Amino acid sequence: MRSIVLFIFSNLIFLFSFAQQSFNLSGTIKDKRGEALPGAGIYVSGYKIATVADNYGKYILPLKPGNYDILIQLIGYKALNKNVIISDKAIKLDIILEESITQLAEVTIKPDPNRAHYIAMFRDFFIGTTPNAQTCKIVNPNVLLIDYDQEDRKLTVKTNEFLIIENQALGYRIKYLVKNFEWESKTGIIYYEGFPYYEDLKGSERKKRIWAKKRKEAYLGSPQHFFKSLFQNSATKEGYIINKLITKPNPDRPSDSMINANMRRLAQKQIGSNGNITIRNVQDDSLSFWARKKNLNKGISILNRRDVLQDTLVKYFNPNIKAINFTDKLYVIYKNETEDPMFVNRLGQSISRPLDMPNYQVSIIDLQVAPVYFYENGGIYNPRSMLFSGYWAWEKIADSVPMDFSLKESL
Repeated sequence: MRSIVLFIFSNLIFLFSFAQQSFNLSGTIKDKRGEALPGAGIYVSGYKIATVADNYGKYILPLKPGNYDILIQLIGYKALNKNVIISDKAIKLDIILEESITQLAEVTIKPDPNRAHYIAMFRDFFIGTTPNAQTCKIVNPNVLLIDYDQEDRKLTVKTNEFLIIENQALGYRIKYLVKNFEWESKTGIIYYEGFPYYEDLKGSERKKRIWAKKRKEAYLGSPQHFFKSLFQNSATKEGYIINKLITKPNPDRPSDSMINANMRRLAQKQIGSNGNITIRNVQDDSLSFWARKKNLNKGISILNRRDVLQDTLVKYFNPNIKAINFTDKLYVIYKNETEDPMFVNRLGQSISRPLDMPNYQVSIIDLQVAPVYFYENGGIYNPRSMLFSGYWAWEKIADSVPMDFSLKESL
């Protein structure tokens, strides 16, 4: 089954300024009674930036101008997130946390013979199945709140506290508050949103050099890298080729209404007195004919190999935000890396390509809501506006890097 991924990271809503000056985000963390809450964690979602409230509940975070999602968490209290815009001055943000009054029955994991299977499914669809994913470990799977709808074949997962993932391939310890994860078997669409925070794992100098190289490999060719290069008008220079994938109605496939009407009519004629359908003679061929028509693709995809020019694709929304809007689908080729054999061998996930095209990494962007707004660092303002398929749908959390990742780290 082909996977289509819709990523919604609240951490992706960021804009950057060329200004180097930082401004303090500060305040006090208290409970509803006005008591200070020392030890509360203050995290900048998607980054490696965090601090802890002192003995008086006070905190200070120096941040460059931008739009940030701030997550505040303390055991025994409901996690709270606030969106903060830093422009040209310090911001004061006082926080009141609400106690988490949860009944024991709600937090006790009920015995479920299928839980291990559902966790394995979640791991594949959330962390991934790439080589980097093979080295990832979920430290605390007990925090996963899992629901599987048998009728709709839909897996839903969330957490009330950080899910901790150790990524030994990239050297990250990822704390991820999963707000919502959904996988629908019928559509193959994977959707998740939440608040990730990245920490560097400890390791020898040799390990750190290996991690730096692997992080660079994970970043290059990623959606984050692609949109950052679009913002800088350097996508072609960075190794991207952008084509259009045009889908036209299949002239050999009648409408669903016509197919279903004919199949019902022909099937009705073949129902015997015992209620069974008997298949025989020419009429059976007619029923088979309409069954074959039903199995045909509704559309025919045509690849237009003329390059989509960045000047026509990308428009300024304001000095810090750009936007893309397009018809059909974008067929994005990253020619500086080839597809991993593990991906190539996964049935139904790879994207069809011309016979003369090398094994470059190919992804498709399917626009859902226009336009797509994005920032200088490659962050997407409205991630629900598009769906990824192909290579980008295969690479998930195990291949992610923080939004403040810089190629200078790999030098």
